[in-house]
Amino acid sequence: MAVWDDLVGQERLAEQLAAAARDADALVTAQAAGGPGPDSSKMTHAWLFTGPPGSGRATAARAFAAALQCVSPDRALGGAPGCGFCDGCHTALIGTHADVQVIRTDLLSIGVKETRDLVRRAQLSPAVGRWQVIVLEDADRLTEGAGNVLLKAVEEPAPRTVWLLCAPSLEDVLPTIRSRCRHVSLRTPPVSAVADVLVRRDGIDPEAAQAAARATQGHIDRARRLATDERARARRATVLKLPLRAEDVGGGLRAAQELIDAAAEDAQQVAEEIDAKETEELKAALGAAQGGRMPRGTAGVMKELEERQKRRRTRTQRDSLDLALTDLTGFYRDVLALQMRARTPLANEDVRDALERVARDTTPERTLRRIEAVLACREALDRNVAPLLAVEAMTMELRG
Repeated sequence: MAVWDDLVGQERLAEQLAAAARDADALVTAQAAGGPGPDSSKMTHAWLFTGPPGSGRATAARAFAAALQCVSPDRALGGAPGCGFCDGCHTALIGTHADVQVIRTDLLSIGVKETRDLVRRAQLSPAVGRWQVIVLEDADRLTEGAGNVLLKAVEEPAPRTVWLLCAPSLEDVLPTIRSRCRHVSLRTPPVSAVADVLVRRDGIDPEAAQAAARATQGHIDRARRLATDERARARRATVLKLPLRAEDVGGGLRAAQELIDAAAEDAQQVAEEIDAKETEELKAALGAAQGGRMPRGTAGVMKELEERQKRRRTRTQRDSLDLALTDLTGFYRDVLALQMRARTPLANEDVRDALERVARDTTPERTLRRIEAVLACREALDRNVAPLLAVEAMTMELRG
């Protein structure tokens, strides 16, 4: 299976990246032989992958990184890099290749210190592979200072270093950085393609796969989770009941509190799974005594870990809320489709009775205002408004 097979519904992009990988391979081969390399090349030192959530930005970047490190002997016979089976492809895809650094954050932002460490890594020559590849999955989370640090490295890259940045849109990256990158755009995968992947790779029942792909509107990871996780289905069902519960003040406020509680529960679950393990590993690395007593001078390191874990819980809660608001937006989108008698397939066909009830009792203008209220809540959360306050304000706007 070639590395490009994971790019669901992105055939044109796969062809573009495969061509760049071939040119990169030809360039390295020519330089090794003392030649100048090809006159024209589709390869460059910095790439920016953009696309809506679920489109597979990070997957495309990792696949390209694997193709750049491909060591398949078929390349000498004219085969394209990115076989998916050789040691270079395999280790790059699973994250153990010495020359492929994948950076993803579970915090709200990426700061200057982390970026400086990354830039120093980018100055090194490849250890075992053909390129030093840096995959930054959350380039949109760079602070302004971190972005300025990264700019210098992108402007003057090391000869064998390739930067692969991922962000939802061009506007999420500093203009000075995006102007120095080759931009590739991903689209939302078709529902049918996502359903096919769930059936073929995850062994999910075709009917359940189709329902999950339709409900998430082509978001691959969310569709997989919805099809395999009972808690995810229960949480989505609770969210989709909110439009009917928000018909009065009391119901709306209770629904808002339940959304916040569910998001906090998600954050707590992640904390229970990860925080304790991280803490014990750090204590062991610092040489904690048998009874848990820490050596002198290590309190600051432990405090830094606690702060990082706290920020991660905050992001997990925000991400959970954002997912709920995305489902809510989809609900009202279906309501609007019914009101306008559109032939667009409904994403939430499983709650059609609720959709028809809301569509019958309101007007398209009111539905649009409700969608705007949900979007305003998402923007408020991005501005660090207190989550409960933002969600309560939204539910008041959703009343009939």
